[in-house]
Amino acid sequence: MASSNSEPPSTTDTLDDCRTAIDRIDDTIHDLLMERAGWVLKVGELKDKSGTDVAFYRPEREARIHRRLEARHKGALPIVALHRIYREIISASLNLEKELTVAYLGPEATFTHQAAQKQFGSSFKMFPVRTINEVFHEVEIKRADFGVAPVENSIEGIVNHTLDRLVDSTLLICGEVYLPIVHVLLSGETDLEGVKVVYSHHLAVSQCRTWLARYMPGVRIEEVRSTAKAAKLAQKERGAAAITGIYAADEFGLNILAEHIEDRADNENRFLVIGHHAPSRSGHDMTSIMFSFRDEPGFLHRVLGIFTSHKINLTRIESRPSRKKAWDYLFFIDFEGHQEDENAAAALEELSAISGVIVKILGSYPSRVL
Repeated sequence: MASSNSEPPSTTDTLDDCRTAIDRIDDTIHDLLMERAGWVLKVGELKDKSGTDVAFYRPEREARIHRRLEARHKGALPIVALHRIYREIISASLNLEKELTVAYLGPEATFTHQAAQKQFGSSFKMFPVRTINEVFHEVEIKRADFGVAPVENSIEGIVNHTLDRLVDSTLLICGEVYLPIVHVLLSGETDLEGVKVVYSHHLAVSQCRTWLARYMPGVRIEEVRSTAKAAKLAQKERGAAAITGIYAADEFGLNILAEHIEDRADNENRFLVIGHHAPSRSGHDMTSIMFSFRDEPGFLHRVLGIFTSHKINLTRIESRPSRKKAWDYLFFIDFEGHQEDENAAAALEELSAISGVIVKILGSYPSRVL
């Protein structure tokens, strides 16, 4: 939107008039960004003077900014573009306060890398690690401020390693990222006829079987440990192609031979952001908990009834073996609301008061913005 003293376009404006107006608006945007940066630096100074362990990145604050802008948004610019622009503004602003680091399940150019970029923008320092356990470890020893790890695919289900690690760690969930799974076929070749072998991770292959059977019959399919590894092989080998996310095309300098080759258009990955600080309420939050209880008839029904009585909507429930003894299970629940909300706090207190129940709050955090 133009500044308040700008005249709206008219039917008599020439091309030069339009470009002059855009230049004037760009100057205004630049001036306002510099003014915003000054206030951000002031916030950083006040945090430093407080002498306490202050969280420089506040996901609930960022979520409120995005939702406020979305509520007032009008005009031709798509709302998705506005979110991307402000994510980069916030990312660059936070880097003025303190250089923050993010560990993610690598390698580079994978969906987890893309999720980390979507959450934090491009100004955060990011580095890949080899396993989910290493993501947690890097944050636990404070070599990274935050970690990003996959937790669920809407078709394939839960990522058990992430749940298992949440049980043992003192870290908290402080954000969630949803990423639509869009697969592309990349290659150094310029057409499908030149492809003799297709590389990818086994999940990507399984999610593209219909397309592969229709358009690549007889072509050898080789499963590798990651989509990034597949892209590297496609980069090096004549006649090789890779199923990856579109993010890898520029990263590896490959041609896009086909887009949207996934069998299901509604396929999404969910990722968790983990850190040391618990976000406060944003107004639209999720809470994740883990609990266990003694094995007796009707006990799970009783536990779930607590949430019903407090009018809390459960969005997910999973069970995992406790790994302590045979047929002993842990239960993981996500529900709408923040643990500090009156009804949520009452439900958690009632749950914790039941004899034989062990409850661990894994985190309360802003629910997905996009």
